[in-house]
Amino acid sequence: MNFKTNVKLLLLLLPILLSSCGNNKQEEHNPQKPNVLFISIDDLRPELGCYGKDYIHSPNIDQLAKESTVFTKHFVQIPTCGASRYAMLTGMLPTTRKHLGNNAAVQFISNDTTRQLPETFIHHLKNNGYHTVGIGKISHSADGYVYGYEEPVSEQRELPESWSDLAFDAGKWGTGWNAFFAYSNGENRQSMKRQVKPYENGDVADDGYPDGLTANLALKKLKEVAGQDQPFFMGVGFFKPHLPFNAPQKYWDLYDESSLPLAPFDTIPTNVNKASLNNSGEFNSYQLGEEKASFEKKVSDDYARKLRHGYFASISYVDAQIGKLMAELKRLELYDNTIVVLWGDHGWNLGDYASWGKHTIFERSLNSAFIIKAPGESKAKSVEKIVSTVDFYPTLVELCGLKMPHETDGESLVSLLDGSGESWKDRSYGYYRNGITLRTDRYRLTKYFREASPQIELYDHEVDPNETNNIAEENPDLVAQLMPVLEQGNTGLYK
Repeated sequence: MNFKTNVKLLLLLLPILLSSCGNNKQEEHNPQKPNVLFISIDDLRPELGCYGKDYIHSPNIDQLAKESTVFTKHFVQIPTCGASRYAMLTGMLPTTRKHLGNNAAVQFISNDTTRQLPETFIHHLKNNGYHTVGIGKISHSADGYVYGYEEPVSEQRELPESWSDLAFDAGKWGTGWNAFFAYSNGENRQSMKRQVKPYENGDVADDGYPDGLTANLALKKLKEVAGQDQPFFMGVGFFKPHLPFNAPQKYWDLYDESSLPLAPFDTIPTNVNKASLNNSGEFNSYQLGEEKASFEKKVSDDYARKLRHGYFASISYVDAQIGKLMAELKRLELYDNTIVVLWGDHGWNLGDYASWGKHTIFERSLNSAFIIKAPGESKAKSVEKIVSTVDFYPTLVELCGLKMPHETDGESLVSLLDGSGESWKDRSYGYYRNGITLRTDRYRLTKYFREASPQIELYDHEVDPNETNNIAEENPDLVAQLMPVLEQGNTGLYK
């Protein structure tokens, strides 16, 4: 082979060689980013097998937990759906009273035409090459659109810029909000003028209630995104165990109602004003409930077990839907490179403090389930550090290999996930009922901005994990020691 032939051959091969080198360099510096499956569950306190509640049937979530980090002391910032989700989506603490309402996303996202920063972390992922899919309740709206409970579905998105694809199957209920309060016969709380019970054990299959339809739609969307070249973020929002506690009969059959545990403390705590507590207003609005709840007369033990039975059956129902998603991730060979997050938007009182509902800044309302499975993680890990919902934004951004677009009030949890962190702030702040609460590893200190006394509450979780006795008055030195830390979380919203 002569010199000219060698040169011609080299010229022919050069583009291929350069292309190969370029591809290797691209793979080295731009590896496939992880996918994200974010599962939000309404009103889910940490009442799961993986949280040590052996009377709960949650095998699919428990299996996920065996390959994940379970945060045992995760606290939301606001104990109501829309406001808690707004804090989760933005990573920000509330700074005005409007941030405490269910319409926070409407007030500060969908009606904001001057926004310069990403509206949510989902928008940030989308701006960085992610295909984002929303199914069900991720922000406050049941289907992602802005309209009232009894109004037709609008075309206004609650998160206008965040979704590449926003989908929902309302089935026979017609609208997202009808589906949110659905009964198995196709009616809902609104259509029945609240002449309904707060629970139902329908003789139906999984898709006889909306969360089964949501799971089916998510399976369909997973197949679609599996064929795409870009990474995906998929948010799947399940309604249960939110009121009404409606689930197919087969999930009720998993429990022996007579043996279910009651609330460990079902009266008003000592040295606490009723203004700090929830009077069960939402629960009592279900007009055909056999009993009403009040501070003066709590429901009977038998009825409390009936209600707890419904709540637990609803958890098992959603657990089955999550099992379908995990199986499909594995079938599509997406599981290993997908971050899976399970998050409860707040806790719920199941007769605790003679209350049925959320809307307090006690432990039961603020503590919720929070589980993260990161790619490469294969063993169960339990983290007992105090973490907050606002920590999720910077955590996910770091796990996805992106840079934060702005400062948030949260802190990345990656050091707790991989065990590299030697120190942690170990505190969380909550806001509601004209109050601010600080949770440390041992204490909860709460300050109310109101006339009703007492304005200060202190609980020692080492000896009083159920927050039954306010010890602020007899521990002024401890209150004085903790108050400056609480004030660090005072954003001025009560001014």
